[in-house]
Amino acid sequence: MSGEERGGVPLTNLDQPLFDGAGATKRDLVDYLDAVRDRILPVLSDRPLSVVRVLRGQGPFMQKNVPKYTPDFVKTVKVWAEASKREISYAVCDDRKTLLWFANQRAIEYHTTLTYAGTWNQSHICIDLDPPEGAGFATAVAAAKLVRQALADSGLEGAVKTSGAKGVHVFVPITEHEIDDVAAATRAIAARAERVDPALATTAFIKEDRGGKVFLDATRSGGVTVVAAYSPRLRPGTPVSFPVSWSDVDSVTPSDFTIHTVPKLLAGDPWAEALPAPQALPADLVEEGHTIPVARVQAMHEGKRRAKARREAGEE
Repeated sequence: MSGEERGGVPLTNLDQPLFDGAGATKRDLVDYLDAVRDRILPVLSDRPLSVVRVLRGQGPFMQKNVPKYTPDFVKTVKVWAEASKREISYAVCDDRKTLLWFANQRAIEYHTTLTYAGTWNQSHICIDLDPPEGAGFATAVAAAKLVRQALADSGLEGAVKTSGAKGVHVFVPITEHEIDDVAAATRAIAARAERVDPALATTAFIKEDRGGKVFLDATRSGGVTVVAAYSPRLRPGTPVSFPVSWSDVDSVTPSDFTIHTVPKLLAGDPWAEALPAPQALPADLVEEGHTIPVARVQAMHEGKRRAKARREAGEE
């Protein structure tokens, strides 16, 4: 049903369930995003946006290219996608009207690049920490502390937030550097964190090589996206990726932060308040990172090598 409007955006079917297990309606999503707009818009602003949508009767899908019916008030930026050899028109969510339009489109998750629209200027380093199968959030938190130690040993500091799923993200605001140097520094931070406790965490990109350890994902650079702070997640109960202080990270769980609970927890902007000022990357960190192979490339070559070995073993 139509008939409601907010911020100049017509809203429809507000009382329908958001998705199976959401424990929320589309109205709850709209209300949540509107309530946190002053916190989420600064982290979405001026960045290419990908969203995860769930339409009625369909499975979830990630939308990068804006649909043809996108209204004119939604800003867009064209980005060349090397993998598909085509230009993609990403939305840029800079204002309340655009955010509400996405909410009405049943866009639940909000993922941005760490670079700004139209540039290769990366504003943050992000280490994504995923616990292994069967392990809980506390394991990811323990690994996040390894990253914090590695950062401190390198003269850097970062802020932590829940991913909204099982994991944790550590963000490090940085000054302007060449994009290849940022990617190298990200690899080096992960490698240094692994060396703090190699029994707990690993940088092994190939899943079968991780040995039940927390994966220190250092691939979030360049055009790779990461879920934004305050974004809802497509998970039971509709949790939210939420900033947590280092002193409190041991005493929370991802389910503490949902689209129902978060608006009541906000006295200010905890993500903006937690992030340190942009920091220059130490030369030795960048130098070390350039000696570490790019994980995806290394994994691709290793996968081919293993496939060849399996074929040869089968022929013998």
